[in-house]
Amino acid sequence: MYVVDGARTPFLRAGAEPGPFSAADLAVAAGRPVLARLAAPATSIDEVIVGTVIAAADEANIARIIGLRLGCGSAVPAFTVQRNCASGLQAVASARERIALGMSEIVLAGGTEAMSRAPVQWNAAMVRWLAMFMRARSVLGRVRALTAFRRAYLKPVFTLLLGLTDPLVKLSMGQTAEVLAHRFAISREQQDAYALQSHARLAAAFDAECMQPEVETLYDTRGGYYQEDTGLRREGSLAQLAKLKPVFDRHYGSVTAGNSSQVTDGAAMLVLASDAAVKRHRLPVLGELLDHSWAGVDPRQMGLGPVHAVAQLLQRNNLKMRDLAQMELNEAFAAQVLACQAAWDSQTYARDELGLNKALGSIDPERLNPEGGAIACGHPVGASGARLLLHLLCSLRRKGGGLGVACLCIGGGQGGAMLVRVEETGT
Repeated sequence: MYVVDGARTPFLRAGAEPGPFSAADLAVAAGRPVLARLAAPATSIDEVIVGTVIAAADEANIARIIGLRLGCGSAVPAFTVQRNCASGLQAVASARERIALGMSEIVLAGGTEAMSRAPVQWNAAMVRWLAMFMRARSVLGRVRALTAFRRAYLKPVFTLLLGLTDPLVKLSMGQTAEVLAHRFAISREQQDAYALQSHARLAAAFDAECMQPEVETLYDTRGGYYQEDTGLRREGSLAQLAKLKPVFDRHYGSVTAGNSSQVTDGAAMLVLASDAAVKRHRLPVLGELLDHSWAGVDPRQMGLGPVHAVAQLLQRNNLKMRDLAQMELNEAFAAQVLACQAAWDSQTYARDELGLNKALGSIDPERLNPEGGAIACGHPVGASGARLLLHLLCSLRRKGGGLGVACLCIGGGQGGAMLVRVEETGT
């Protein structure tokens, strides 16, 4: 099972207003150059599978919209998947499984999200009042309905905030990061230092043109264009980060906007192909997808999901951490990344929660997100899993190949991980 090509948009940090692109716009912008480079017509795609979390009302089954807009043809089926933060990785995993089953040979898969366009809704009281008003048929009835109106009915519901809060444990994703920071004694200084490193690494990667193979220039309808992630802060410092106040626990917390991932718009799309399709169309191979794994954890500590998913993946493939040339671990929060490293390194955690006789050992920090991560580039939830995988493959290719893992935590208490191999070139 191979990835033959892929691309992503620059990730655009959300502002106070809806962003210039819908989720479908972003996916089309990422997918168009990939299909243009494909040594086969777009109509040779067997399926389109796309992950997204905040589905817009006018983009129902967004995968179908994307496939049609990209010229794959009306005969090419498409479906949309949702696994919270891992939706983009789930799309690729689903494509891999469809190819393995012999159901498809070439699949366009990825993820997209326009978080800045998350709907703002009326609250339930307002909806009930509107229903009452609409049911009133007489003038008197409508007057009575109007007199029942209260200003509180106008209070909006921000669906983005609802989506980032677990409905069962009543904790936001940031609050779960605070739980991990406390459990593993991760200091504010450690989190800020990690965040600063993420920005520095991404800036260095852009400056060295390492991101060119995966990031396509994005053009809006106003004559503007974007060539790199707009959340990247090149001039940051530890002193500046230290001035930021905790967001999720204002009195005792350590998780801030500066050491957390950003609310972002973006997309990443990849083309997967079977061995037969690669040979028949003479397709280039970016890398091979070897295996993937999913795990569940306590939603209060959802950030530890990758610890379990990676453990399963390594055990099943008889691998050690030292066998990995690189790992891409989504930086939902600096505390969460550092907690995963601590858990992998913990004998107690290995015994009590992973059921292992000895700790896996943490990944070499130089091999972990060496070009930065979501703290610097952003975390458009539906797209991040696909971005992680695409960057891992491109990075391994640039550095001479080897084994790698792309993994991330998932809201609701899950983790996902995918094992890849890029042919070694000896460079």
